[in-house]
Amino acid sequence: MEKLIFATNNQNKVEEIKSLIGDLFEVVSLKEAGIDIEIPEPHNTLEENATEKSRTIYQLTNQNCFSEDTGLEVAALNGEPGVKSARYAGEAVSFSNNLDKLLINLKGKTDRRAQFKTVISLILNGKEHQFTGICQGRVIDFERGTNGFGYDPVFVPDGSDKTFAEMTLEEKNFFSHRKKATAQLLAFLSLNGKNSSI
Repeated sequence: MEKLIFATNNQNKVEEIKSLIGDLFEVVSLKEAGIDIEIPEPHNTLEENATEKSRTIYQLTNQNCFSEDTGLEVAALNGEPGVKSARYAGEAVSFSNNLDKLLINLKGKTDRRAQFKTVISLILNGKEHQFTGICQGRVIDFERGTNGFGYDPVFVPDGSDKTFAEMTLEEKNFFSHRKKATAQLLAFLSLNGKNSSI
């Protein structure tokens, strides 16, 4: 089976990606690959941060790998938290703090439109390819559900009345921005990834 290193330390993302890819490819997390580093995300776009992470791991291992960067973009907040989604309330804080800040900033605003955007950066045989997935929905004004992670408890995708945190992983994958980007990744790999040098 072809092996791909997933350039992340976020076990929730690893589980989501593995559930989407199944046994088509072997996805190896940084921890499973024995890599113990935190990769910086210094850029102003999801695309640049995804590239930063995949290039870092490729340069370190010379193995095929991919990364992803995801942001929640809220219309009434001019696209915030966006690229700073994981650090919205500051460095070294919890997603609970990020959620609190988001809901405070949205207090009194009637436009609750938002979208999750995922950018995957794949480096296959030294060449980068990017794939983008978007899930549109809205941010509600209180948390619901205990599944998922990040902003899932306050995000309701279009076409559902449940937050991501109220859904099973299978239900979330039906709508997921990460699934849409991963589907493009898999389609590309099915044409170009077999018998590639690892």
